[in-house]
Amino acid sequence: MAEIRLENVTVTYVPSKGPKLLSTKGVRNYMSDFADQDFVSRVREVEREHDTLRGDGTVVALDDIDLTIPDGKTVSIVGPSGCGKSTLLRVVAGLHEPDEGAVYFDSQNMAEVKPKDRGIGMVFQSYALYPHMKGEGNLGFFFKVRNRPDEEMQERIRITSEIMGIGFEHLLSRKPGNLSGGQQQRVAIGRCIVRDPTIFLFDEPLSNLDAKLRASTRVEIRRLMQRFAITAIYVTHDQVEAITLADTIVVMKDGKIQQQGTYDEITKAPNTAFVASFLGMPPMNLMRDWIVTPEGTLQSAYGTIAIPAAYRNRVEPDQKVILGFHANDASVVAKGGAGDWSGPKLDAEVLNTEPNFARHHQIVNVQAADLIFGVEAPLDLRANTGWQVEVLIPEETAYLFDQESDQRIPPA
Repeated sequence: MAEIRLENVTVTYVPSKGPKLLSTKGVRNYMSDFADQDFVSRVREVEREHDTLRGDGTVVALDDIDLTIPDGKTVSIVGPSGCGKSTLLRVVAGLHEPDEGAVYFDSQNMAEVKPKDRGIGMVFQSYALYPHMKGEGNLGFFFKVRNRPDEEMQERIRITSEIMGIGFEHLLSRKPGNLSGGQQQRVAIGRCIVRDPTIFLFDEPLSNLDAKLRASTRVEIRRLMQRFAITAIYVTHDQVEAITLADTIVVMKDGKIQQQGTYDEITKAPNTAFVASFLGMPPMNLMRDWIVTPEGTLQSAYGTIAIPAAYRNRVEPDQKVILGFHANDASVVAKGGAGDWSGPKLDAEVLNTEPNFARHHQIVNVQAADLIFGVEAPLDLRANTGWQVEVLIPEETAYLFDQESDQRIPPA
């Protein structure tokens, strides 16, 4: 086991020299061997949108990353496609050398340590099993290439089978082509464990599984993490996986860490409007283009509302802000049914409802001006399509973000 520490890690890519840009086909050909194809897509999009790539033709995959993962803890990395999640994983694994900064395992700088000597067990989205080998051969390959005794290999495979639980040993006599996706991923995880690694790296390992298999495999991964207490980095697009498997969550965008913390910490106090809109089930509703008036109100296409009390001394006239609120904090009432409500209130029209019987509520999707958003309501609330309603937002639950900087405005 080891603490993982990244200090000022930067990874850049210069796709072309001189002013001439690569075509879409050129980007694909030049970067065809890159494993992180989401990053390749981001390079292509930047080239399409700008005359040069950030002035000097450089795309930054990781931008001055500082991250510490304590010994025995699991961190989930989430973010949109192309934000640098897989690149970060490859840097830790030693598959991609950073242009600046350093990676440490405990106090050891890993700059001169080869990937094979880092004690890493890596699980991939595509399973990466050798198709011509049976499950036992895939687990034993590590020992074969290092000329380890057969007795050691067989004993380690036996121990791994016991750890992996019921039914695993029956997979060892079958080739990957005769296994389901979930079974292949179990073998891939077993191959990772059999090496007795000090660090686990997971690169979206459940993405190719259906919902039922994903749920059962997620439980198994969590069980293994709790048993071994090994430091792990888990890259995923699935928030349920991030919440279930990780001690802390890191949100990334454009190669930068936007925020790190537990799920509750991040969703209750997001640093930026991007984080608020990305993380959450559902994410926070955000309404842009509110203007602060000298009279102490907010004006926009959605109407005029009073500035929430906690922010009255935090904003300035003519400042553009984003109003945010969680779906479960707001409520809907029929038009004119708000009574003497003094908090933010928005006129809207009901589009449809999404019942959630497991959680005993429904999401009422409404439209205010050109924005569609959801509000949580009891299952017995009738909300028919086309009804005119008012959305009530308790002012103590409202968030304001500076629209220019995207940063959250701290309440008083």
